[in-house]
Amino acid sequence: MKKIIIGLLLIIIIGLGIFYYDNPSKKEENKLQIDHQIKDTLISDKKIQESIFKDYYQQARKLVDKMTIEEKIGQLFLVRYDVGDVEYLSNYYPGGYILFAKDFEKNTKESIKKELEKAQEKNKYSLILGVDEEGGYVTRISRFPAFRNEKFLSPRYYYEKGGYELLEQTEKEKAELLKEIGINLNLAPVADVSENENDFINNRTFGRNAEETATLIKQMVRYANDNKINACLKHFPGYGNNEDTHTGIAIDNRPYDNFIENDFKPFMAGIEEKVPSILVSHNIVKSMDESLPASLSEKVIKELRDTLKFTGIIITDDLAMDAVKSYVENNEAATLAINAGNDMIITSDFINMYKEVLNSYQEGNITEETINRAVLRIIAWKYSSNLLK
Repeated sequence: MKKIIIGLLLIIIIGLGIFYYDNPSKKEENKLQIDHQIKDTLISDKKIQESIFKDYYQQARKLVDKMTIEEKIGQLFLVRYDVGDVEYLSNYYPGGYILFAKDFEKNTKESIKKELEKAQEKNKYSLILGVDEEGGYVTRISRFPAFRNEKFLSPRYYYEKGGYELLEQTEKEKAELLKEIGINLNLAPVADVSENENDFINNRTFGRNAEETATLIKQMVRYANDNKINACLKHFPGYGNNEDTHTGIAIDNRPYDNFIENDFKPFMAGIEEKVPSILVSHNIVKSMDESLPASLSEKVIKELRDTLKFTGIIITDDLAMDAVKSYVENNEAATLAINAGNDMIITSDFINMYKEVLNSYQEGNITEETINRAVLRIIAWKYSSNLLK
């Protein structure tokens, strides 16, 4: 009797095993588990773990694992701000906003602070709130008397007038103003090298050679870090004597060695000082990529990641600029930017680009792994900035 029972049990066990391995749903479940394990391995690769945000990746990972793909895609965008759009756009989970002069023109410190606090409250994930407050030619806030008696002059001016002491004092005041009203990212300093006053970018630079510029940029990043405001070096890989990409195409024909010997040096100095973010220009740099703007070029982004060893957040310049439109067809700029290795996209056309990336993901043209890598960096950055608790 015992032998019969044991025999029946063996038949049942073997049958169940055959059912399990032949059952398509079980196979699919097993495949999904394997895929998830593979994905986990790729997300936690060595490069990400060595990031300047490495102390925050454990927290970030827990949060990213709970996010939907729609939430993750929203985090990839730094959106042009409009107070009237905030509530509606919160449904798309933007990573943050970039503000311009019009957003401060009719406000006071108190009113814009309340406005930005409400924006933070309406969003599920705390926002990066950025502004271009370089000083001098580009000021979005201090140009208005409600925020400062006179606008910040260029860092070059303060350095030439009072050396590092005055430069540090001014950058501290700038950081305090931004933090006071709720801004947590200053899209500055300009790390471009330009000694020729006829260059388009010259009046926004320190106007010095690569070595001197690198030394000054390192100090600027240190001032920002000391004052707990996020800095952003721009415009990688270096503007040189190129034209304005807001209005047209800029073709950079300089040899690669020129970048190694000059343009990369200030960026390398800022990276050594742990700058958290770098903005990539739309220049077409032929020595690196003959066909695509730098912001859409995997080759250029690899220079930043592999040659300069940058582990922070890579941000595109606004993808709605004419320089991008001229080189991209079929509304694929955002897809190209994410696949190239950028973490965040500045855009004046958020909804269309959001839908483009979501569609690209659904069609298999962007992998979830690519999205996860970027979002993991972004969320870790937010934790390191005390935006997420």
